Amino acid sequence: MIRFTNDYSEGCHPSILEALAATNTEGNPGYSTDPHTEHARQMIRKAVGRPDADVHLLVGGTQTNATAIAAFLRPYEAVIAAASAHICVHETGAIEATGHKCIVCPAADGKLTADAVRAAAAAHTDEHMVKPRMVYVSQTTEIGTLYTLAELQSLRQVCDELGLWLYLDGARLASGLAAGGPTLEELGRLCDAFYIGGTKNGALFGEALVLLNDALKPDFRYNIKQRGGMLAKGWLLGIQFEQLMQGDRYVQLAAHANAMALKLKAGIAALGYPFACDSVTNQQFPILPDGVVEALKPDFGFEFSSKPDAGHTCIRLVTSWATPEGNVDAFLAALKALS
Repeated sequence: MIRFTNDYSEGCHPSILEALAATNTEGNPGYSTDPHTEHARQMIRKAVGRPDADVHLLVGGTQTNATAIAAFLRPYEAVIAAASAHICVHETGAIEATGHKCIVCPAADGKLTADAVRAAAAAHTDEHMVKPRMVYVSQTTEIGTLYTLAELQSLRQVCDELGLWLYLDGARLASGLAAGGPTLEELGRLCDAFYIGGTKNGALFGEALVLLNDALKPDFRYNIKQRGGMLAKGWLLGIQFEQLMQGDRYVQLAAHANAMALKLKAGIAALGYPFACDSVTNQQFPILPDGVVEALKPDFGFEFSSKPDAGHTCIRLVTSWATPEGNVDAFLAALKALS
């Protein structure tokens, strides 16, 4: 079966396997106190343009979000997010389980706006309600859309105006960088914290959380440990990010994923099928007749996104750093034969 189910179906980039094999028996101190992790931290600080940044390596996105948000917020404080945000939909209430409410805002294109943040903050007026304290955004969004620099600057402005943290979930940040979104250095100037996603861009596992606001830095390792996120064999994360941050590898891996997705998009559009949204990154959401979807299922893996009407289904197609162009051609040929 050819899979477009997600961007972590494959193991990892060969350079990571080679590095893990080469260092397999060298012996390292645990809990991310090793030289590989420190080197990865330095590489990330340089890429972000913030030598003062604290960098922590964790295993997965939900773990990173839950650990960070629980650490950043007081017990009565809440996080503002788009209705489609990962923390609101696909994290099984992980944030709420830490005692913090997600304040949900409508966002047709998956992107939170400054006006939506102001409205959410204004609706929470006193101590009988939770207190908004953080704005959560994803780059790229859960539907593949992209925040522009101007949009993030607008969010930074409203966060400063209202006294809110700005936190960016970077599970698919590489795809956003490759698509021309704000650079790592720009994120280093705009965000209080963000993470650089590895799991969905060529790593076996791993996310690099970058803390930029000094108020968020103290005792963060205590939070990681308490939340079960401190990996004993932490050098396995460090080695992976050493490889991902080599040269322009991190962005180039995502550039391939984006290119394969855009080829899918162009081919599907040429057959006359619409899309649920205009994604310029590695997630595409075509709307197909139910019969066509059923006919594709035996040979292609994909996720079901929504039912826009009784006769059609919106599916999600995701490409990765390792997607062969032949897989894209095969899907388009099958779709054409069914059209």
